[in-house]
Amino acid sequence: MSPEIDFADISLRDMLDLAVFVEEEAEQRYREFSDQMRTHHTDEAAEFFHKLAAIEHNHAVRLGRRRKALFNDEEVTADSSLVIEVEAPEYEEVRAFMSPRHALEVALEAERKAYRFYDSALGKVEEGDVRELFEDLRAQEVQHQEMILGFMARLPAEREVDPEGFVDDPTAQ
Repeated sequence: MSPEIDFADISLRDMLDLAVFVEEEAEQRYREFSDQMRTHHTDEAAEFFHKLAAIEHNHAVRLGRRRKALFNDEEVTADSSLVIEVEAPEYEEVRAFMSPRHALEVALEAERKAYRFYDSALGKVEEGDVRELFEDLRAQEVQHQEMILGFMARLPAEREVDPEGFVDDPTAQ
């Protein structure tokens, strides 16, 4: 869990930097999950995580451009440890043989987690530009949730799978 952030005293520059960190971490995690799913021949989940990584990458790029436009090449002073796993899914949520539905459920929870972060922060942010940025980021998290729910609605019904069926038998002695 991330340390507590004092949003009352955060600058727009630092908030933009933190938002970039959030998106970059989510991108990295989704890429790791995509690679993991490919290793385990769970290609549908791998492809979905790959798409999510690309979306997070685009958000990081857009936020970075906004930051550069406002602050040029001013030094990054924000502490990335303040936003660990704000949006990135937790490692323990991913299984070797995930179904596409389970991959979507993991992603949906990550987007809900990010929404809660930005929504909570809005209660503490007073500075107008930072508040506007948080409102925009929170709205984007809602859009991501809607996109994921749309994907989920298009999935065929999932057959029951017993996870024990994937456990290796102990080696005979």
